[in-house]
Amino acid sequence: MAVILLVEDNKNTQLLTMARLKPYFEVVTAVDGFEALDIIYARHIDLVISDIMMPNMDGMELLGRIRSEGFNTPVILLTAKQAFQDKREAYGLGADDYVTKPVNYDELLLRINALLRRAKIATERQIKIGKLCIDEAEHIVSYDGNSIILSRKEFDLLYKFLSYPGKIFTKKQLLDEVWGLDSECTEDTIKTHINRLRNKLADCAEIEIVTIKGFGYKAEVKA
Repeated sequence: MAVILLVEDNKNTQLLTMARLKPYFEVVTAVDGFEALDIIYARHIDLVISDIMMPNMDGMELLGRIRSEGFNTPVILLTAKQAFQDKREAYGLGADDYVTKPVNYDELLLRINALLRRAKIATERQIKIGKLCIDEAEHIVSYDGNSIILSRKEFDLLYKFLSYPGKIFTKKQLLDEVWGLDSECTEDTIKTHINRLRNKLADCAEIEIVTIKGFGYKAEVKA
């Protein structure tokens, strides 16, 4: 079970947020940045949710300390501050997400799970969906224990799609990010690689690479 550190000095907000998160995560709490840092130094934390306006050390200072001391832990700032300059400062310091109050807790759960999934992918360099396993470190794709041979570009496309399931990538994005800005490849190149990927993954019922007509492609997870 993932461990979430909730940094919030308002007792009512802390209790409400804990109640919504505890069915899904282990939640530990702190009331300011100093207490939060003590917890981060003492144990493993998978994700931090922090208010900004707190006594002693506020959320911005805490975020700056977390990043300056080399922690890559995902951080969500959960705050009543809605001004653009506050958001710009937060993202500049290394925030992964910025959620304004009042909080839609169903949406917060979606954001938490998305960040935890991406953090796991970045750490393990693996994506597992049902029987499908993609190992970036070893450049291996397997389904139900059987290897699937992909070219480098096919692998890069699949890894990108499944790192962000449901996200639509334009054809230009894919050309720039997979083939490179200086590449002379065309959109037909993408189409050819996508068709090859679909053929090679024909037995994989857990995912589907979908064409968004006139725009691009996305991967849908069915597992």
